[in-house]
Amino acid sequence: MTAFVALLRAVNVGGNNLIRMADLKALCEDLGFGNVVTLLQSGNVVFTARGSDKAVAAKLAGAIEKSRGFRPAVIVRTTAEIADTIAMNPFKTEAKSSPRFLVVAFLGGPPEKDAAARIAAVKGDKGERLRLAGRELYIHYPGGQGTSKVTNALLERALGVPATARNWNTVTKLAAMMEGMGR
Repeated sequence: MTAFVALLRAVNVGGNNLIRMADLKALCEDLGFGNVVTLLQSGNVVFTARGSDKAVAAKLAGAIEKSRGFRPAVIVRTTAEIADTIAMNPFKTEAKSSPRFLVVAFLGGPPEKDAAARIAAVKGDKGERLRLAGRELYIHYPGGQGTSKVTNALLERALGVPATARNWNTVTKLAAMMEGMGR
């Protein structure tokens, strides 16, 4: 069994694509996933399962579509991948001093060929800094994310793949939840 975190994109936002975390937990258990635990109301679920990350993501997305009538992007990472995400963080000082202003955008696949150049060209209006590393994009929002022009939609267009963002506090909580569940 492999430990996974599934990050659901655009659920429970603005009254759209609603799924209670208790229902998400029950759905995962019905799929045969083990040790299921959710975090917050924004579609974070940790569990153990057999299969590849793509197979697990597709299985969960399909089950949500069948039970709820919408199919969110489901982005899955293993314990080792989350540990790598934390280790590769280029904004270590900000992670300690202002973790809620540091965000990791988890990509639904490899970014398009020219994505790094497009990300480098993104200019925020509040001193945002972006660093692309593999399937993760790290963003420091010193003025906060809520009023920034560096939005998830803008980032997805630059990257060419779906992405869902979590702040540093959430990333480290998810890593802690996965500890001891396996790789």
